Amino acid sequence: MANLKEIRDRISSVKNTRKITEAMRLVAAAKVRRAQEQVLRSRPFADRLARVLQTLQTRMAFETADAPLLAARDVQTITLLAVTGDRGLCGGYNANIIKRTEQRVAELRGQGYTVDLVLMGRKAITYFQNRASQYTIRATFTGLEQVPTADEANGIANEVLADFLSGSTDRVEIIYTKFINLVSSKPVVQTLLPLDAQDIAVPDDEMFRLVTKEGQLTVETMEVANTQTALPSDFVFEQNPNQLLNSLLPLYLANQLLRSLQEAAASELASRMTAMNNASDNAKALAKTLTLDYNKARQAAITQEILEVVGGASAM
Repeated sequence: MANLKEIRDRISSVKNTRKITEAMRLVAAAKVRRAQEQVLRSRPFADRLARVLQTLQTRMAFETADAPLLAARDVQTITLLAVTGDRGLCGGYNANIIKRTEQRVAELRGQGYTVDLVLMGRKAITYFQNRASQYTIRATFTGLEQVPTADEANGIANEVLADFLSGSTDRVEIIYTKFINLVSSKPVVQTLLPLDAQDIAVPDDEMFRLVTKEGQLTVETMEVANTQTALPSDFVFEQNPNQLLNSLLPLYLANQLLRSLQEAAASELASRMTAMNNASDNAKALAKTLTLDYNKARQAAITQEILEVVGGASAM
């Protein structure tokens, strides 16, 4: 009977674990919805900023503008921003970013560049700090909101911007996970600084939406055009275009960084949803198997007791 008690305890433990993983899946789904709402709220500002920059671009040649954020340099030092999460239980999300960061560092060092790191998320910080002899860490950021905010993006952008303008780094790249759908994401490398004038006014962008189909949560991506009306052709700028450009480009940089953080957050939450959903399914299957084992063991015990009773009666 001790064996039956052990099986009952395991069944109870597996069912409790399934309740926890299912709750974590639902929490992640709610946070994905919050991330979606935040993207929707941030779009009007991003669209209007793109329109203003587009108008400036038609008035002046960005290539000849006196804007430090657009100036190409002789690159010697490159800073990589690696975006991971503070927590695990999200499949290979963190491991993929760490692996891609190591690959990028090796690629750049192989080309003769000096590389340092800005780390976001406790997972990346812990991993690279344990290998401090191999990597140079410029700055770390942890304790960020799971749904990124504009204030957090501005703080990180200001730190990176100060390093770039001071000349301590010549190029800044961000390594984050691009959100594709609930079961697919991809680590990508994107150049933040210097800014590319050709990519400032993007006509179309992608946005993700969490929807329900046949009782199942799923995420769709859709192309969204800039809904802001174009500025009038006779729009008059009171300030010098170079001054306006140098004021707006840091805002554009912070907005680009915010969008990357939002993509990374959505990818992390989607990975956690998938991981917890798989864990719940595995727990359900394991509980079913253990229940069958328990029934078989109980039936065997009952049969053994009956045989003992029958054997005792025959002996009498």
